[in-house]
Amino acid sequence: MSKIKKRPAWDQYFLKMAMLVSERATCPRMHCGCVLVRDRQILSTGYNGSIPGDDHCEDAGCLVVDNHCVRTIHAEMNAILQCSSHGVNTKDSTAYVTNMPCTNCAKALIAAGIKEIVIFSDYHDTMAEEFFVKAGVKLRRLEMPETTIEYDLSNYSSAKKKE
Repeated sequence: MSKIKKRPAWDQYFLKMAMLVSERATCPRMHCGCVLVRDRQILSTGYNGSIPGDDHCEDAGCLVVDNHCVRTIHAEMNAILQCSSHGVNTKDSTAYVTNMPCTNCAKALIAAGIKEIVIFSDYHDTMAEEFFVKAGVKLRRLEMPETTIEYDLSNYSSAKKKE
Protein backbone atom coordinates (compact mmCIF):
# COMPACT_ATOMS: atom_id res chain seq x y z
CA MET A 1 0.00 0.00 0.00
CA SER A 2 1.47 3.35 -0.99
CA LYS A 3 1.72 6.31 1.32
CA ILE A 4 -0.52 9.22 0.31
CA LYS A 5 1.56 12.30 -0.50
CA LYS A 6 0.33 15.77 0.31
CA ARG A 7 -0.20 17.91 -2.76
CA PRO A 8 2.11 20.94 -2.93
CA ALA A 9 0.68 24.38 -2.20
CA TRP A 10 0.17 26.54 -5.31
CA ASP A 11 3.24 28.69 -4.61
CA GLN A 12 5.42 25.61 -4.21
CA TYR A 13 3.95 24.07 -7.36
CA PHE A 14 4.67 27.12 -9.53
CA LEU A 15 8.14 27.69 -8.05
CA LYS A 16 8.96 24.04 -8.72
CA MET A 17 7.75 24.56 -12.30
CA ALA A 18 10.10 27.56 -12.59
CA MET A 19 12.94 25.31 -11.40
CA LEU A 20 12.09 22.75 -14.08
CA VAL A 21 11.87 25.47 -16.75
CA SER A 22 15.34 26.71 -15.71
CA GLU A 23 16.79 23.37 -16.81
CA ARG A 24 16.33 24.54 -20.43
CA ALA A 25 18.65 27.54 -19.88
CA THR A 26 21.63 27.71 -22.23
CA CYS A 27 23.82 30.20 -20.34
CA PRO A 28 26.03 28.51 -17.74
CA ARG A 29 26.45 31.75 -15.77
CA MET A 30 22.92 31.47 -14.41
CA HIS A 31 20.09 29.04 -14.95
CA CYS A 32 16.91 30.98 -14.26
CA GLY A 33 13.31 30.04 -14.87
CA CYS A 34 10.12 32.11 -14.86
CA VAL A 35 6.48 31.05 -14.90
CA LEU A 36 3.77 33.68 -15.45
CA VAL A 37 0.50 32.74 -13.77
CA ARG A 38 -2.95 34.28 -13.46
CA ASP A 39 -5.84 32.70 -11.56
CA ARG A 40 -3.72 29.56 -10.99
CA GLN A 41 -3.32 29.08 -14.74
CA ILE A 42 0.09 29.13 -16.42
CA LEU A 43 0.26 31.85 -19.08
CA SER A 44 3.84 31.22 -20.22
CA THR A 45 7.30 30.11 -19.20
CA GLY A 46 10.76 31.45 -19.91
CA TYR A 47 14.39 30.63 -19.28
CA ASN A 48 17.75 32.28 -19.96
CA GLY A 49 18.56 31.56 -23.58
CA SER A 50 19.94 33.03 -26.78
CA ILE A 51 17.88 34.82 -29.39
CA PRO A 52 16.46 32.52 -32.06
CA GLY A 53 19.12 31.53 -34.57
CA ASP A 54 22.10 32.66 -32.47
CA ASP A 55 24.71 30.48 -30.79
CA HIS A 56 24.08 29.31 -27.26
CA CYS A 57 26.52 30.27 -24.52
CA GLU A 58 27.05 26.61 -23.66
CA ASP A 59 28.27 26.07 -27.26
CA ALA A 60 30.04 29.33 -28.16
CA GLY A 61 30.81 30.81 -24.75
CA CYS A 62 29.28 33.73 -22.93
CA LEU A 63 29.41 37.23 -24.39
CA VAL A 64 30.18 39.24 -21.24
CA VAL A 65 29.87 43.04 -21.11
CA ASP A 66 30.09 44.83 -17.74
CA ASN A 67 29.99 41.47 -15.94
CA HIS A 68 26.70 40.45 -17.65
CA CYS A 69 26.21 37.96 -20.44
CA VAL A 70 24.51 39.88 -23.24
CA ARG A 71 24.08 36.86 -25.53
CA THR A 72 21.02 35.66 -23.62
CA ILE A 73 17.51 36.92 -23.10
CA HIS A 74 16.58 36.54 -19.45
CA ALA A 75 13.87 34.17 -18.28
CA GLU A 76 11.43 36.92 -17.33
CA MET A 77 11.78 38.63 -20.71
CA ASN A 78 11.33 35.33 -22.54
CA ALA A 79 8.14 34.63 -20.56
CA ILE A 80 6.76 38.09 -21.39
CA LEU A 81 7.77 37.76 -25.05
CA GLN A 82 6.09 34.36 -25.28
CA CYS A 83 2.85 35.96 -24.09
CA SER A 84 3.31 38.77 -26.61
CA SER A 85 3.83 36.38 -29.52
CA HIS A 86 0.65 34.47 -28.61
CA GLY A 87 -1.53 37.48 -27.77
CA VAL A 88 -1.76 36.64 -24.07
CA ASN A 89 -2.40 39.54 -21.68
CA THR A 90 -0.04 39.61 -18.68
CA LYS A 91 -1.92 42.26 -16.69
CA ASP A 92 -2.46 41.33 -13.03
CA SER A 93 -0.47 38.12 -13.29
CA THR A 94 2.15 36.72 -10.92
CA ALA A 95 5.73 35.89 -11.91
CA TYR A 96 7.28 32.89 -10.18
CA VAL A 97 11.02 33.27 -10.72
CA THR A 98 13.90 31.16 -9.43
CA ASN A 99 16.02 34.27 -8.80
CA MET A 100 15.43 37.93 -7.99
CA PRO A 101 14.97 39.67 -11.35
CA CYS A 102 17.73 41.95 -12.58
CA THR A 103 16.95 45.65 -12.86
CA ASN A 104 15.96 45.47 -16.56
CA CYS A 105 13.72 42.44 -16.06
CA ALA A 106 12.09 44.13 -13.07
CA LYS A 107 11.23 47.12 -15.25
CA ALA A 108 9.83 44.83 -17.97
CA LEU A 109 7.71 42.90 -15.45
CA ILE A 110 6.32 46.16 -14.07
CA ALA A 111 5.58 47.52 -17.56
CA ALA A 112 3.87 44.22 -18.49
CA GLY A 113 1.42 44.69 -15.62
CA ILE A 114 2.68 41.87 -13.41
CA LYS A 115 1.30 42.52 -9.91
CA GLU A 116 3.36 40.10 -7.85
CA ILE A 117 6.81 38.50 -7.97
CA VAL A 118 7.56 35.30 -6.04
CA ILE A 119 11.21 34.21 -5.68
CA PHE A 120 13.33 31.92 -3.54
CA SER A 121 16.82 33.18 -4.43
CA ASP A 122 18.29 36.68 -4.51
CA TYR A 123 20.38 38.21 -7.29
CA HIS A 124 23.37 40.49 -6.83
CA ASP A 125 23.47 44.25 -7.40
CA THR A 126 19.92 44.96 -8.50
CA MET A 127 17.53 47.88 -8.15
CA ALA A 128 14.59 45.57 -8.76
CA GLU A 129 13.24 45.73 -5.24
CA GLU A 130 13.30 49.54 -5.26
CA PHE A 131 11.39 49.60 -8.58
CA PHE A 132 8.85 47.04 -7.32
CA VAL A 133 8.15 49.20 -4.26
CA LYS A 134 7.70 52.34 -6.38
CA ALA A 135 5.35 50.51 -8.75
CA GLY A 136 3.32 48.84 -6.00
CA VAL A 137 4.35 45.35 -7.14
CA LYS A 138 4.31 42.83 -4.31
CA LEU A 139 7.54 40.85 -3.80
CA ARG A 140 7.46 37.64 -1.81
CA ARG A 141 10.51 35.59 -0.85
CA LEU A 142 9.78 31.95 -0.08
CA GLU A 143 11.90 28.97 0.81
CA MET A 144 13.21 26.93 -2.11
CA PRO A 145 10.74 24.12 -2.82
CA GLU A 146 11.66 20.45 -2.68
CA THR A 147 13.89 19.42 -5.55
CA THR A 148 12.39 15.97 -5.97
CA ILE A 149 9.27 15.03 -7.88
CA GLU A 150 6.91 12.65 -6.14
CA TYR A 151 5.52 10.47 -8.90
CA ASP A 152 3.52 7.48 -7.73
CA LEU A 153 3.16 4.55 -10.12
CA SER A 154 1.78 2.13 -7.54
CA ASN A 155 -1.85 2.46 -8.68
CA TYR A 156 -0.83 2.12 -12.31
CA SER A 157 1.22 -0.98 -11.59
CA SER A 158 -1.61 -2.69 -9.71
CA ALA A 159 -4.10 -1.80 -12.45
CA LYS A 160 -1.74 -3.26 -15.08
CA LYS A 161 -1.47 -6.55 -13.15
CA LYS A 162 -5.28 -6.97 -13.14
CA GLU A 163 -5.55 -6.77 -16.95
